[in-house]
Amino acid sequence: MPPAIPAPGPPAPDAAASPAPATPRSRHPGLVMPVLAFCGMVVAVMQTLVVPLLPHVPDLTGASPGAAGWLVTITLLTGAVFTPVLGRVGDMYGKRRVLLASLGVLSLGSVLCAVSSDIGVLITGRALQGAALAVIPLGISILRDELPADRVLSAIALMSSTLGIGAAIGLPVAAVVMENFDWHTMFWASAALGVLDLMLVLWIVPESPVRARGRFDLPGTLGLAATLVGLLLAITRGSDWGWTSPRTLGLLGASVAVGLLWGWFELRTVSPMVDLRVSARPAVLLTNVAALLIGFAFYANSLVTGQMVQEPTSTGYGLGASIVVSGLCLLPGGVAMVALSPVSARISAAYGPRTALALAALVMAVGYGIRFFTSHSLWLIVAGATVVSSGTAIAYSALPALVMRAVPVSETAAANGLNTLMRSVGQACCSAVVAAVLAHVTFVVGGHTAPTLHAYLLIFLIAGGTALAALVATLFLPSDRTAGTRGPLRGRVGGTVTVSASVTAARESA
Repeated sequence: MPPAIPAPGPPAPDAAASPAPATPRSRHPGLVMPVLAFCGMVVAVMQTLVVPLLPHVPDLTGASPGAAGWLVTITLLTGAVFTPVLGRVGDMYGKRRVLLASLGVLSLGSVLCAVSSDIGVLITGRALQGAALAVIPLGISILRDELPADRVLSAIALMSSTLGIGAAIGLPVAAVVMENFDWHTMFWASAALGVLDLMLVLWIVPESPVRARGRFDLPGTLGLAATLVGLLLAITRGSDWGWTSPRTLGLLGASVAVGLLWGWFELRTVSPMVDLRVSARPAVLLTNVAALLIGFAFYANSLVTGQMVQEPTSTGYGLGASIVVSGLCLLPGGVAMVALSPVSARISAAYGPRTALALAALVMAVGYGIRFFTSHSLWLIVAGATVVSSGTAIAYSALPALVMRAVPVSETAAANGLNTLMRSVGQACCSAVVAAVLAHVTFVVGGHTAPTLHAYLLIFLIAGGTALAALVATLFLPSDRTAGTRGPLRGRVGGTVTVSASVTAARESA
């Protein structure tokens, strides 16, 4: 068993950091942010690309509906596992090289999906695509290291928002491809975009000189992976297996047991996969709780909007819209997210990211209030969905700023990876709740079973309540005046970081 750390108190802000040998900076510094944001949007599009395809997968591949569902589940699992892991690897061995590896994996997964109609190959390709979600926290960390102080907040705001922007763009694009081209086309397009991302990063983005000390924590990585896989499998497949089935309960129980053992091990490890002492600080813990709740509230908007407007008119509330129209309902929200990212950065700069996140949660709750009372008009549905997306844009922009002001500069990618993971867990929980509500609050109309209007209204109430819960968690964060708002740049000196020699020596002697 690795020796215990002699001083259990929190490390100095940059205790684990070490400047790497000097590397050439970008010859095109003005393009670093647009290139990384483009990478983030491509990766986010991949996460939702198959959603319009899912109802047709059994006919196209001969697979069962249960197997088709794995095209979404496997992406969630690999994204959840690899995002914090690759963030830590990037902190230790180079963010740019891990970013390139992630984009290469994305391209490979897209090619596998493009060349085959076998469900096993498709699931493998989607697993590789999901692993590339680490691009977003890696990009945030690179921006923190590379950009001047006055540009960091706006840059990370846009980079973080690419998760929502990509989802809003991916659905209508995939729907158009489904209706007009062979379905493999969208995977060929994603492979081409992945290769383009690779070339742009090689040309524009420099390697960061900031490194974290220590050894890679392989046991901690395996323990984290086992905990997440058990938890997320139970959440995402519980509605199919039965929430009280031995398989679901067994996975939940195993996840809790492994998670407790993993936490005990991480607390006794000199260079842990996740620094639980840092993660337990209120500023970090409550930010991650808020991220989980915001992820839940955001995903409900994406999940039910398209399905609701596609419901047949015989239900009394459905609009009978096409798959393309249903996808386009989210496009104004994507545009709003792009427009509001710099606004969120200005709010964070002027009043602090805690204030920005509180405002975002309130806007999302108001958006669901609009949706609750305006569920019969297409334009009002789009308006309500856009308000929710606007709140999401502000929230996703503020979250990394909150994380980075509370963690050492050498742990930026890992900490943002964990925060992104919490959003993914929130989305998984939302998916399970939405599926359960729509499957059980139903009625028979026109000879088939459909969700009632009350089912959708219940989802809006749950999502709005979750946004308000995120507001409460945010209000308990340390105030912006107390914490300051220059955390994203703490310890940065001429492209490297300052090192606390005494704490570093204590860690090395341990």
